[in-house]
Amino acid sequence: MPAHLIPYLIAAIGGYLLGSIPFGVLVTRMGGVGDVRQIGSGNIGATNVLRTGRKDLALLTLLGDGGKGIVAVLIARAIGHRLFGADQGAIDAITAIAGGAAFLGHLFPVWLRFKGGKGVATFFGVLLFACWPAGVLAALTWIGMALLFRISSLAALTAAALSPFFVLAGDQAHAFLILAVFMALLIFIRHRANIARLLKGEEPRIGGSKKAAEPSASA
Repeated sequence: MPAHLIPYLIAAIGGYLLGSIPFGVLVTRMGGVGDVRQIGSGNIGATNVLRTGRKDLALLTLLGDGGKGIVAVLIARAIGHRLFGADQGAIDAITAIAGGAAFLGHLFPVWLRFKGGKGVATFFGVLLFACWPAGVLAALTWIGMALLFRISSLAALTAAALSPFFVLAGDQAHAFLILAVFMALLIFIRHRANIARLLKGEEPRIGGSKKAAEPSASA
């Protein structure tokens, strides 16, 4: 492998391993409520952790899942500055690679036989700190859609779908456009069941009754 590619490979591996940390599993076990994979939908995200009745554990999961994306981006950017100096293109590229890898790690964590969450919290963590203008607009989109329709999955899907356009509108780096498209596509893939329920008008609303086996969205 060419030596100049090694930092990007390290960023990808490090980001993936960081993203693979299953905070939902860890906090529910440490909180004494068992394995979240045996509860509700079986998903490891904050939405399913909330089904344990422990809002504190759900909040910790949300912060952990979002935080690991943030940490991956910040570490990669700091390393990029040290390695590449004033080469902003290379810095943006290594940042996007680490953030995308962290997101992928959450969806397919090696520690859980590649069965992870749906990536919404990690998506926002990565986007907000990799490309903050697009991240802020995506977060505002989620909030607006959630308030208007009160469907968490619809809000997440809309924010994800619009995120590449937010990157374009802000004239951000090409690396971040690829990152936004990559994460948006995977969020749609991971929300296939939610999309099917949305089309049928069966998706639960925020604050309404939820079927234990089917989450509206998951971090």
